[in-house]
Amino acid sequence: METPSSSLLSLALVLLFSFVLAALADVHENFLQCLTLQYSQNTTLISQVIYTPNNSSYSSVLQFSIQSPRFLSLAIPKLLVIIAPLYESYIQVAINCSRKHGMQIRVRSGGHDYEGLSYVSDAPFIILDLINLRSISVHVANSTAWVQVGATIRELYYRIAEKRTTLAFQLVFALLESMGEDLFWAIRGGSDASFGVIIAWKIMLVSVPSTVTVFTVRKTLEQNATLLVLRWQYIADKLDEDLLIRIILRRVNSSEEGKKTIEASFNSLFLGGVDELLPLMQESFPELGLVKEDCIEMSWIESILYFAGFPGGASLDGLLDRTPLTRRFFKAKSDYVKEPISEIGLEGI
Repeated sequence: METPSSSLLSLALVLLFSFVLAALADVHENFLQCLTLQYSQNTTLISQVIYTPNNSSYSSVLQFSIQSPRFLSLAIPKLLVIIAPLYESYIQVAINCSRKHGMQIRVRSGGHDYEGLSYVSDAPFIILDLINLRSISVHVANSTAWVQVGATIRELYYRIAEKRTTLAFQLVFALLESMGEDLFWAIRGGSDASFGVIIAWKIMLVSVPSTVTVFTVRKTLEQNATLLVLRWQYIADKLDEDLLIRIILRRVNSSEEGKKTIEASFNSLFLGGVDELLPLMQESFPELGLVKEDCIEMSWIESILYFAGFPGGASLDGLLDRTPLTRRFFKAKSDYVKEPISEIGLEGI
């Protein structure tokens, strides 16, 4: 039987919850008014920038670049507004209104956010979605490009190849030295909130040959995959600087009906032709048994389609399509080992 004290406590909690909801609604409304007044009186334009749960497109905008749906249940109750600025000045307005009304901001750019940091918060918040800021300016003369943060890496590859097929982009580690580790940590979301909003990056481009070579050699456990992976661990970091070989491990059907096995895919890019590659492989990794028939020569930009899983002969225009070929929710984490995994360890895995 419920006692008078427990009834009073329940009533107090209900009243407190109702008060919090009402206060949150007021903050939400005041925040929206702040945005509306400062953006424009053009209601059509505003509808392209501000998305609330009342908008029919709210859910699709929220979920567009989410990699793992596990965070959605955490985000939705506290997410009040999604703002997708069309111009840089709109970002300033969003920040000013957020500060004025005590709103937290989560900034979302390209989409590789496996931990949900750009759309999850413990407090009521807004998402500043920079998807519309996606311009790319490639300068061939000095091998640089300015890239707005809403652009995808595929769009960047396409725009570079548009100007010159022998230019490419790779991660430049010197960035840390020129920027400083503390600042790099901060702008990547080093704490519970962002320290600033990056609008564009200036990147250096590198030269690549007109012809590159790719291959994918698949080996199962029955085809000595374990020993090949073991050997790869000892030579992968010592290969020619123009040669990259990575391994993708997955479970597949065995040749024995009803059984499963492990397949190791040796996936490679070489910055050069097949006639240069084969002697290198014979010297550094003969155990793989690479032959000319395993290799495909192509341009560097075509290799982007190859590694992205596009079918052979696909148009480069596919790189401009922001909708994935298949919608696969996933989560990834990088780690490093200092010592190669032993044969016994690999068999255990």
